[in-house]
Amino acid sequence: MKLLLLTQYYPPEIGAPQNRLHELAVRLKTKGVDVEVLTALPNYPEMEIFEAYQKGQNRVEEIEGIKVTRSWIYVSKKRGIVSRLLNYFSFVASSYFRGKKLGKFDYLMVESPPLFLGWSAMKLSKKLGAKLIFNVSDLWPESAEKLNIVNNRTLLNLAYRLEAKCYQKSHFVTGQTMGIVDSIQSRFPQVKTHWLPNGVDTAFYHPDTVVSNDFRERNGFQQDDILFFYGGIIGHAQGLEVILKTAQETKERSDIHYILQGAGPLREELIGLKQTLNLSQVHFLAPVSKKEMPMILKAVDVALVPLRKLTLFEGAIPSKIFEALAMKLPLILAVDGEARMHFIERAEAGIFVEPENIHDLKQAVLTLADDLNKRKLLGENGRKYVSEHFNRNKIAQDFFDRMHDNLA
Repeated sequence: MKLLLLTQYYPPEIGAPQNRLHELAVRLKTKGVDVEVLTALPNYPEMEIFEAYQKGQNRVEEIEGIKVTRSWIYVSKKRGIVSRLLNYFSFVASSYFRGKKLGKFDYLMVESPPLFLGWSAMKLSKKLGAKLIFNVSDLWPESAEKLNIVNNRTLLNLAYRLEAKCYQKSHFVTGQTMGIVDSIQSRFPQVKTHWLPNGVDTAFYHPDTVVSNDFRERNGFQQDDILFFYGGIIGHAQGLEVILKTAQETKERSDIHYILQGAGPLREELIGLKQTLNLSQVHFLAPVSKKEMPMILKAVDVALVPLRKLTLFEGAIPSKIFEALAMKLPLILAVDGEARMHFIERAEAGIFVEPENIHDLKQAVLTLADDLNKRKLLGENGRKYVSEHFNRNKIAQDFFDRMHDNLA
């Protein structure tokens, strides 16, 4: 069985889609699948081509046994809609012209968003004789519209039509959450779907195998400080202002610190808010590689996982949850719906707070800051739950079985 993964984002870039797709590719390869990846020159999140890939370098490489072919992409540090569209469409075009030379495949699996890559995927799947699998990690353009990222009606209508065409042309559609799968099924009942959740490598993220580290010392924290940690995209969807406003409410507690680690379009704006509010207990750290994350998670006390209060996000499961729970970190979860059902109601791995509710978040912070035994119990529950239900090995096996059955 030959599978081509088409995605704009892939390692050595850091991020949830990059890790998720690579981990899936590696596991499928161990099951005998001949997996190749067609992706862009790495540039995210700084929007600058990585130095090792400039001047024609590493256009074809191998990462953990996976052949990776890279095509050109337009990048710019400008944040306007024109620059963003040029970024997306440049890879749509270059991926098609690069990909049509790769040979025949049984399946072509494309990652969305960006939804526009569906154009390249539909053309390439026909050219390469491959069945199309459309993998949806975010319901675009619906999320872009509800977050007011895109409000041009003409562009939105074109995107909704493209979304429908991509689903209808697919052999089957995979969704990262049950909410995504249910949404697609309700709107397109004739489309075959498969739940392909994110997950975690419980061997890599294992608190008992992570050696002690100097994270606290390097960043100026005391051993008895209680560290509340957010790691990920600092963007529009997360509603991270609530963390800073909660920090303002807990200023009297010198032992409580808030860490926001990552990059994104709102990072500088939030740093400005920190300075305006004079929040010395809020710390912004740069993103790090995957290999460093277990040590950081081992050193902090509580994982913060917020999203904005939108009905759209009731089907969302932020990927940062899985690594935190595998490392026995308790959650403060400001995400309603599917994530709350899994990790609060079933797993009993944290405290749910209403999204964007400063009072709720403050109470949860104080509760966990003052109760070490509760933190330990929630952490134990979390690791047990993700080990049983969100193990990457099982997820890959289920997907392999679905592909194998559909080849007949």
